[in-house]
Amino acid sequence: MQMKRRHCCVLLAKLALGLCLAAALLIFLLSAKTRVSASVSTGTCGGKQNHSSIQSPSGLENPKLAHGEQSAAEDCNDTAIQTLFPYIIKQTDKCRERLAPPFLVFLITTEAWQVHAREAIRRTWANETLIPGVSVVRLFLLGRPGEGQMPTRLQKRLRWESQQYHDLIQQDFLDSYNNLTLKTLMGLHWVARYCSGASYVMKTDSDMFINTEYLVWKLLRPEREPKMNYFTGSVLRNVAPFRDNRNKWYISTEEYPERTYPLFCSGTGYVFSGDLARKIYETSRSVRLIHLEDVYVGLCLAKLGLEPSDPPENFLFNLHRVPARGCEYNRLITSHGFKPHEIVQYWMMQQRNKAKCTTMGF
Repeated sequence: MQMKRRHCCVLLAKLALGLCLAAALLIFLLSAKTRVSASVSTGTCGGKQNHSSIQSPSGLENPKLAHGEQSAAEDCNDTAIQTLFPYIIKQTDKCRERLAPPFLVFLITTEAWQVHAREAIRRTWANETLIPGVSVVRLFLLGRPGEGQMPTRLQKRLRWESQQYHDLIQQDFLDSYNNLTLKTLMGLHWVARYCSGASYVMKTDSDMFINTEYLVWKLLRPEREPKMNYFTGSVLRNVAPFRDNRNKWYISTEEYPERTYPLFCSGTGYVFSGDLARKIYETSRSVRLIHLEDVYVGLCLAKLGLEPSDPPENFLFNLHRVPARGCEYNRLITSHGFKPHEIVQYWMMQQRNKAKCTTMGF
């Protein structure tokens, strides 16, 4: 009896050891897979880069943190980005179906639930037929709805909206504040890949009022030859990183060790020449991602040896909401912090004031 008990104990011990070894092997393989996905080589399109600063709302590191991309000349391999962040909604023919490349492309960051904001923007400042003779393209940039946002229902709504308006693009990364940089890079990639002939691009947000007519006629001037390597907006200088981790714009010294950022434009609204979409996107392959989207674009510009230009007049691009006084909204380009019904209200006011605001400059 004792021999049988001893034999059973030996068998149980061997079984337990085998299970432990199998579990350890599984853990090792999973961790190796995570390490590989966090630093993907882009082959002939660029080297490895560390994108570990992009996070989901839970604070966990996103396991899909690298990108490589195909150029308009199709000389690079799209495999990396399509594997990590494939397009869910793409709109590849939006520019191709036009007789000529658009003069201006709007890239508007939004979230799935902001249906009313998108409707207000379509009816007002991003109406693609607003300016006769000037071709405008409108695109809303989205990630994938996350947990707690009824993702299945929201995604169905986005599919329907895309079929109705053909103005959404979406990739398979979690839609969160910390992933705004990925959202902007998606917009840059789309322009470079599917709308490379665009003269100008404006990146802005869904809570913004944009005076599109003043932007076109006062700043960009379609009667002139399009500029190259041009980037403007509300230019921010000598901005120091926030080191308090309770701050929304916190960044660690490990992510960004310098005392100040290079010049950059507020992400509330900046404008750049179409040629820069490709240049910034390609440069981003060798610039470590940070979640501060506007700072990150500034870092890419600095690596390109470029700086944003000040706009020709003060207070064209505004970080905050501008009070509605007289012709004020007929002489600015951006104002910040609007609810959907306010976008419509202020746009109607600006349209009514056109006739009497004769000093607009166009």
